[in-house]
Amino acid sequence: MLKISSYAFVDTNDSIDLEPRRGCEAGILQWVLVLGLCALLIFAVLAFGAVEKWSTFAFEAGAAVLFLVWAGKQLVSRQVKLSKNPLYLPAFLFFGLILAQVVLHRSAHEYVTEYEALKYVSYGIVLLIGAECVREESTRKIFALIMIVFGALYAFFALAQDLTTNGKIFWVHSAQFNGSIYGSYVNHDHYAGLMEMLVPIPFVLSMGHVLRGGKRVLVGACAVLMAGTIFLSGSRAGMLAFVFEMVLFAALTLGKRRSPRIALGTMSVCVFILALLIFLGKVQVLGRLGDLSPGIRMDITKDSLRMFSKRPVGGWGLGTFPTVYPSYRSFYTNLFVNEAHNDYAQLLVETGLLGFGLMLWFLVCLYRHGLPTSRRSEFQWDEAVSLAALLGCTGILLHSFVDFNLQIPANAALFYVLCGLATSKSLAEISKPDGSRGIWDAGVGGRRVPLASGRHV
Repeated sequence: MLKISSYAFVDTNDSIDLEPRRGCEAGILQWVLVLGLCALLIFAVLAFGAVEKWSTFAFEAGAAVLFLVWAGKQLVSRQVKLSKNPLYLPAFLFFGLILAQVVLHRSAHEYVTEYEALKYVSYGIVLLIGAECVREESTRKIFALIMIVFGALYAFFALAQDLTTNGKIFWVHSAQFNGSIYGSYVNHDHYAGLMEMLVPIPFVLSMGHVLRGGKRVLVGACAVLMAGTIFLSGSRAGMLAFVFEMVLFAALTLGKRRSPRIALGTMSVCVFILALLIFLGKVQVLGRLGDLSPGIRMDITKDSLRMFSKRPVGGWGLGTFPTVYPSYRSFYTNLFVNEAHNDYAQLLVETGLLGFGLMLWFLVCLYRHGLPTSRRSEFQWDEAVSLAALLGCTGILLHSFVDFNLQIPANAALFYVLCGLATSKSLAEISKPDGSRGIWDAGVGGRRVPLASGRHV
């Protein structure tokens, strides 16, 4: 009871009980969003990369449901909580460019651009959910564990399918187009692109102190299995991208005067992968690294630059590359060239200098805000996941110079989620006062060690 005068009393029991109820409902919706995001990413991968019309529609519908749940969470909490993620502005402006292509009739095929715009909206939604809802240490831990379990099981399935192949995906589904099937992908390069983004998660966790004993060994084994299938898939760009991720990880960690255990662990993973290849009799796939002739891809890139010169500012329209390219093709082929096999060249063709500039702005923000997360990744779940996400983004961005992984909805969606994880600050870090040393404190003899508040020392 609240006394407001000598004569009047107000019963506040209902209002007091209402706030905890709202907090509980918001917390439930938070977990629905995290688990729903994981389920959507996994579905997209298993549904052949979400490249077929039915799977693309299901992916977009799932993203729309997640957005509605997120909006409902804001209504339940009666306040709109939106972080100042640096990626939001360039992503929003890029969407504005797509709308301008349609509204101003600057697209060579407006229907295709509208179709691609719906995909981009879905990517924006998963970026938003990843950046806003996977920020606490508990949610990042669950996200990481789900991705590790899925990645290891999916890699085992891909390996089993490769050893007992009958030329069909899941042994029953015939691909619409011929290709080098691996896992649920028609193209082995796209499988490698997926694993490039997933494998840093178990690898970073196994190299740090957030896991102990048998758990660390088990997670490290998952990393070896997942990385091994990159080599077994035969993707040359995938192999090189993975090696670059390992080199970058070693440089970021050893550059902070970390223990030489990091270098030893990285070397051990490479040795285990080589042993796996020898055991399976697949060492010959390493010979593909000696055959890096650019072939037809360089010709397509040159043709793409000629296409760009015709519309250098606003481009031909998002998704219109296969429509416009036949008029600029400089070589004979009876194959349908549906992508540029270079995501950067294709972006330049379809969105011009405006879209390419926004992409560069997006990447600058990604690394400017993502690289500092490597400082405490050895001891904290949230920073470890951020570093793993940044490594995964780096691998796929390198691979994109010679392939079109980011034209595959499943891989593009995971890329944007990882971008959100790499740049979003954890709630604990935001709540720290300026000048705070965070979880670090001065130890005996002047050494800096992490405090033992729920974490290993």
